[in-house]
Order: sequence, then C-alpha cells, then structure tokens
Amino acid sequence: MKRVRIHAGKVGLVFKNGNYKCVITQGLHWLKFNEHVIVYSLDLAFNTPTALEILLKDQTLADMLHVINVEDNQMVLVYSNNNFKNVLTAGRHTFWRDLVSYRFITVDLSDITIPETINKALYTNNALRLHIRTFEVAAHEKAVLIIDDTFDKILDHGTYHYWRNNQTIKIAKADLRQLQLEVGGQELLTKDKATVRINFYAQYKVTDIETALLRNKDYEKQLYTNLQLALRSFIGAYTLDELLDQKDNIAKAVVEDVQTQAQKLGVTVLHAGLRDVILPGDMKEIMNQVLIAQKKAQANVVTRREETASTRSLLNTAKLMEDNSMLFKLKEMEYVEKIADKIGEITVAGNGNVIEQLKDIFSVNK
Repeated sequence: MKRVRIHAGKVGLVFKNGNYKCVITQGLHWLKFNEHVIVYSLDLAFNTPTALEILLKDQTLADMLHVINVEDNQMVLVYSNNNFKNVLTAGRHTFWRDLVSYRFITVDLSDITIPETINKALYTNNALRLHIRTFEVAAHEKAVLIIDDTFDKILDHGTYHYWRNNQTIKIAKADLRQLQLEVGGQELLTKDKATVRINFYAQYKVTDIETALLRNKDYEKQLYTNLQLALRSFIGAYTLDELLDQKDNIAKAVVEDVQTQAQKLGVTVLHAGLRDVILPGDMKEIMNQVLIAQKKAQANVVTRREETASTRSLLNTAKLMEDNSMLFKLKEMEYVEKIADKIGEITVAGNGNVIEQLKDIFSVNK
C-alpha cells in the first residue's frame, strides 16, 4: 500500500499495470500494489497519457473535462477567464473544468470573413495573427479583391483582415491621384524628313478601377504605347517649322486622339505637352545659321532705317540753315564750343600777331 496526497487545484489519474483505473481529487488516498498516479494541474490543458476514448468511459472523469472537437475546416479560439489564450486547430482538445472558466468560439474557415464578435485588438496577437491575412489600401488608392482568381468586390482605402484558409486571396491596387507618364527620347521624322528627338508627357487619372485592373493588363504600358503611336502620327504630318510653331496644338491633338482608347483602359488623359524638341547636331547647326542670317537681315533693315532717318534729319537741318543765317551762325558756335571742350591746354608761340590770329580762328564771320 502507498499513500498519496492530492493538493487543491490538482487531480490524479490512477493506473494499474498501465491500465487506467480511476480519477482521484483533493485529499489523501491509498494506492494498491502495482498502482501509480499521474497528477495534473486543473489550470492547464489536459494532455491524455492514453487513448482519450478509454478515459471518457469513466463518466466521473468525463464530467470533469471540456472535450473540444475541431474539424478540418474549423478553428477554435480559447478564452480563459474572459481573456484570449490561444487557438485550437483541427483535432480533439481537452481542458479541466471548475477551476478555470473557459469559453470557446468556433470559427468556420470556409468563410474568409472574420466575425465582428472577435476583438480587432487580437489580430496582432502572436497566437492569432498566424491565422490572419492582412491587406493595406492607402488613402489615395482603391483595390479589387480577387478570391480564387474570381473578382469579389472593390475595396476602398483601409486595412482588411481575412482568415487564412485554403482559398487564395489577392488584391490589385490602383493609385487614384493624378499621375504623369513620360514618353521620352522618341526619334521621329517630320514631314520634310527632318529627324527630331521628342520628349513628351501626359497627365492622367484612373477613373474606372475595375476596367483598369481586371479588363486590361498593364494599363499604364498600353497608355504609353497609344501615346507613342499618336505622337508619331502627328509629328510625321508636320514640317519642322510647323512643329516648332504649333507644339501646343499638337499636344492637344494627341490627347483628343488617345482619349477613346484611354477610356477603354479605365483612365482619362487630363493634359499633355511637348516638353522638348531636340535637333541633331547637323540640324542644329543649320538652324543656327538660319537664325543668324535672319537676325543679320533684321539688323540691316534697322540700320538702313536709322541711316535714312539720320540723312533726312540732316537734310531738313541744312534747308533750315540755308534759309536762316542766324541759325547757321548758332550751329557754327555749337561746333566751336564742342572743339573748345576737348582742348586741355593752349600754348601760344609767335610774334605780336597771335591775338589777331586767334581772333581769326574763332571768328564767326571769316
């Protein structure tokens, strides 16, 4: 005989020769020959030492246990004294009754939607987050939800959580802000066979997310190609001079031309423009020569116009002085004054007739 004591919060399973015999609770107990006891804590899950079906034949023990059966497409959330504890996956799980208050919530994983009854604060819990898929849609975005390669719905901005099951879940996002597409470095021929390099840009916005993401693949690349082809078509219809003069009109024409195709891509082109028209080296030199010649011609015209005006002014002045001797004398005095202003020093050398000679030089009437 052997005496064992079961303390409060404990329970013992008695085995004889490896076979389950009975359960003993708090108190002092005697064990017979070949009997031994396994002691368990009532605040912990029960890990059976033998087949659970054998133990459950003892109704006393069965009444002391929570037996939770979790199917393959299910998951059970365990709450201990109203606090989330862990997650039970497929299988059979047992917990002791009485000492700890347990609550079990069964989740059907065939439905990816997480019930509102589950506190969202638990989504980041280490035990639960392994069973949750999280998707973020930014404030400037919208997304399409695709379940098992089938469109489900459109998602606005926000954070979305779904159960992790055997279904595939994907989201495709689109930026709803005004976007800019660069069509750069396009080597094109004008109508007069001049080679130019064009840098073009277009501003657009996604207006139909379902069309853009589900009915088209790489809508941005397709828009780029449409702009590129339209640009080639219009540039080839203009001479170089027309191209340089009508850059704004060409950009507007390109926008109008691609707008229908853009709508089929789920986008709207808002604005476009020719950023740069770059000429190759030889063409640039020729254009510079033409520009220099034009400027020289303009300068010659201005010079001749000024010379003509000056000559006309001199002619008018001469006619006035011819008719008015006093005006002629005033003009002479004006020139003498200008000459005198430029004289810094006068050296007088000679005989006594110097004064008379100076009078003769500066005399108004010679």
